[in-house]
Amino acid sequence: MFTEVSQDLGLVSGAISAITRHIRENELAPGEKLPSEMTLSQQLGVSRTVVREAFRSLSAMRLIDMSPGKRATVATLDHGAMSLMFEHGIHTEQINIQQIYDVRRTIEVRTVTLAALRRTDSEALDILHHAKQMEVDFGNNEKVMEHDLAFHLAVAKASKNPVFELILGAFQNVTRQTWPIGWKSRTSDEQRHAAGQLHIAIGQAIAAGDPQIAATLMAKHFDESVHALIAAGIA
Repeated sequence: MFTEVSQDLGLVSGAISAITRHIRENELAPGEKLPSEMTLSQQLGVSRTVVREAFRSLSAMRLIDMSPGKRATVATLDHGAMSLMFEHGIHTEQINIQQIYDVRRTIEVRTVTLAALRRTDSEALDILHHAKQMEVDFGNNEKVMEHDLAFHLAVAKASKNPVFELILGAFQNVTRQTWPIGWKSRTSDEQRHAAGQLHIAIGQAIAAGDPQIAATLMAKHFDESVHALIAAGIA
């Protein structure tokens, strides 16, 4: 029984490698179709069940898209699989929140630097919009959080490096769990308003094209956020 499972897993792994190699060698773009299960089964000399399992695995990794009754297509990159990995790491205590924030601090100081140098006028306006809406919607914690998350993704997008956008997007589910705790640990409205004003100052530095000030303010923002989480007892 275990030997049979091992053999099946080996066949599925080989099929996964063959399919990803087919995508690379044929330079398939997002949205383009893959060969049918039957075609791949014949080409690879394996059963359709093996090909189907390979497709399911690739779909779970967000590398291909599958819809009932349609051919599988190459997927557009998103942060879904990476997000699940981070959440799993947190829940199984293989990584902790402070480690996540340490990585975010490192990345976001870089993204804000690039954003200040590369942003378009519309991107600068979008970043400032979300920062200012944090103040406009003050008192509605859910809206403030969503604008905060959108602010950081907008900065990553303006950096013109899609890898940063993917990584920061992958952190968002974890951030949604910790954000309310960190926000509540700021013991006064004055401290919460200061956090909103800091986002506005970062947005203004990006709009002004000043990478040094933008990076300094972003580092300050993360230092304060980590302090708030420590105060709330989150390790």
